[in-house]
Amino acid sequence: MINETQTEAAKPLISRDRQLLYLSQADVIQVGLTMAEVIELVETAFREKGAGRYEMPPKPGIHPGGGDNFIHAMPAYIPAMQSAGLKWVSGYPGNSRRGLPYITGLLILNDPDTGLPLAIMDCVWITAMRTAAATAVAARRLARTESSRLGVLGCGVQGQTNTEALNVLFPLKQVFAYDTRPEAAESFAADISSRFGLEAIPVQTPREAVAGCDLVVTAGPIVKKPHATIAAGWLEEGAFASLVDFDSYWHPAALKEAAKFCTDDVPQFNHYREIGYFQDVPPIYADLGELVAGIKPGRENPTERTIACNLGVALDDMAVAPAIYRRAIAQNIGRHLPL
Repeated sequence: MINETQTEAAKPLISRDRQLLYLSQADVIQVGLTMAEVIELVETAFREKGAGRYEMPPKPGIHPGGGDNFIHAMPAYIPAMQSAGLKWVSGYPGNSRRGLPYITGLLILNDPDTGLPLAIMDCVWITAMRTAAATAVAARRLARTESSRLGVLGCGVQGQTNTEALNVLFPLKQVFAYDTRPEAAESFAADISSRFGLEAIPVQTPREAVAGCDLVVTAGPIVKKPHATIAAGWLEEGAFASLVDFDSYWHPAALKEAAKFCTDDVPQFNHYREIGYFQDVPPIYADLGELVAGIKPGRENPTERTIACNLGVALDDMAVAPAIYRRAIAQNIGRHLPL
């Protein structure tokens, strides 16, 4: 059945003659797109990917200052969603010491018929939501439907949005929160309890946020050399893990316990491997497009350990951006600028 979000995604984009719409972060949030809607938009995009109806080169990037800093260019085109554009996004792990966000950037949305830029919008909210939505889309295929215990390691923005997304699709009851800063885990637990009515418990050790959980999300900073905190035997049989921070948290032996190790885009995964990431991981079973399109089965029995190592691809962003643009136009949100 085609839902309202999918129908909206297929509508042609509307633009004012030779004008560009600027949407601040506050404007993007004001549009009012829900997590449930973002999940369905990302699901549609990966169904198109599974059918081969998309264009998305691996993201090129620069690394000012060295270390794990990055600024990436992320272009994608999804014909069925009338979506073409690019996200220019940075991730600086040291920004927290400056009181600045880890992820910042801008997204440019183009008219696929003329190539003209339609909008420039802040990408921080979009990145937070669509990354979590991709976790939910993967979990829909790879996790047990009755999953109710979630462990979160890394209680920043992605820890919050991944919890929100999984709460849309699963009957969550308990959330176990670990962070290297105990005050962050405590704040996260209080926020999650207040917003979603879940029992959220800050824990003192990483293992307490993994063992006994049906769902596990690792959402710390992305680092090229994994600290390999999560050891073999911690992840329960039948559990699902989403590696938002790549393999940063995981010991190779723990990853190799997975019956199915998946990603959102194999060419991009291989690109990362070539530049030094993912040096000791299992073979890829499927990409997210193959799972959504039914080309490969997801979970096949209740005891499989399954892992989604989604990289955060431009397809996610370009699934969401047109919906934000259309609603901003309809609600008269944002500022029009001459080209």
